[in-house]
Amino acid sequence: MPYINIKITKEQEPVTAEQKKELIAGSTKLLQDVLGKNPNTTVVVIDEVETDNWGIGAEPITERRKRGE
Repeated sequence: MPYINIKITKEQEPVTAEQKKELIAGSTKLLQDVLGKNPNTTVVVIDEVETDNWGIGAEPITERRKRGE
């Protein structure tokens, strides 16, 4: 049973239910097309992470966003 975990930052403008649906469908199809995995047994989880809990280059994303990065 393939398991896909998509992690994205939780933004001021939220990811819509339709966008999440597309992510689930697209990543499921990718595993089917590339690896021949059964889409009926593919599990997809989307985690939205607060920007204070996500860091790049030794600093939280929140700080980078304040600088416009």
